[in-house]
Amino acid sequence: MWTEQDNALTRTFQFPDFKTAFAFMTDVAAVAERLDHHPWMANEYRTVAFRLRTHDAGNTVTKRDHRLAAEIDKLAEQYGVD
Repeated sequence: MWTEQDNALTRTFQFPDFKTAFAFMTDVAAVAERLDHHPWMANEYRTVAFRLRTHDAGNTVTKRDHRLAAEIDKLAEQYGVD
């Protein structure tokens, strides 16, 4: 579930291993490029964390962030992660 805190949408996902987590990040990068909305994301071993906010809207949460969050959730479902 995405949480809004400090003017950002945040969420963390857990994967079975590093390779799967990194593949997920690569797929998210492709979606972010298509939407022209690039998230902050971090990876440590099998954990991927996101922080979404719109820089050109004063670093606040906008519809663009919610749209990207929904796309990330769809990808996570494909990976069997909720």
